[in-house]
Amino acid sequence: MESALSSTVIGTEPDLDDAGLHAALRRDAAAIEATLDRLLPVPDAAERRVWEAMRYAVLNGGKRLRGFLVLRVAALFGAAPAAALRVAAAVEMLHAYSLVHDDLPAMDDDDLRRGKPSCHRAFDEATAILAGDALQTRAFEILAEPATSEDARLRCALVLALARASGAAGMVGGQMADMEGEGRRLSEAEVLHMQALKTGRLLQFSAEAGAILGDADAAQQGAIRVFGRELGAAFQVADDLLDMLATTEELGKSAGKDEAAGKATLVALLGVPEATRRAQGLAVAARQALDMFGPSADVLRALTHYVVSRRN
Repeated sequence: MESALSSTVIGTEPDLDDAGLHAALRRDAAAIEATLDRLLPVPDAAERRVWEAMRYAVLNGGKRLRGFLVLRVAALFGAAPAAALRVAAAVEMLHAYSLVHDDLPAMDDDDLRRGKPSCHRAFDEATAILAGDALQTRAFEILAEPATSEDARLRCALVLALARASGAAGMVGGQMADMEGEGRRLSEAEVLHMQALKTGRLLQFSAEAGAILGDADAAQQGAIRVFGRELGAAFQVADDLLDMLATTEELGKSAGKDEAAGKATLVALLGVPEATRRAQGLAVAARQALDMFGPSADVLRALTHYVVSRRN
């Protein structure tokens, strides 16, 4: 199965246009979806319901942007496609866990996710909490398994990097800072720090993971780290703009919730025109970080345009 899936993951496409990038995103998303399906079997046992909730939370479409980053950076360094698909699936599970918990009434209290009822609405709050917990632990389990890499050194590096990106010094800490900032006027530095943790760190890890799996050298990993950091920052500013400007139908989730909740964003702080300029500037910085890779990184350059021009 893995070899068949691997053949659907394409390599690098120089001078990729918008149509080519969207086709690449669709193909990679399908491969990641199939891998997720295989890695989340439903047992015929008492715990069946939590597995069903896990699958509901993660097998629900989406752009698979984080998984796409893993696959494309891994391809840049010649990593095995089957291994990269496992890492991509792990990242998407970790991301799905964060969305399940974010949607809970105690957090962002959202009833809609990717155009469908949130996990706690489709099941119940207790099951949603358990499903999120299990998706998180399954992600680390996959990274630690020998099937991801025969090199234990690389597996440990992946586990450590994801733990740092997703814990209290990363995504979880960013969510706490976001909640603490509701109804307050944060400084630009405080907003940037919060967003770097809440959204940026997992996107940065997704890029770094491909370089780790491909055993890239220190200089290459450093360039990819900068690329992932700037791309993650651009993505979040674009997301904040979409929350204000797009419709619920376009987003697949409730629009306008940031403003209604008094959340601290660069859009609220700087206004739409300046926030748009910031997003575009961050995208340029992400592209510049790829200079050392030449045309082989063109698909990643095309992605920087996509994250600031998307409509969902």
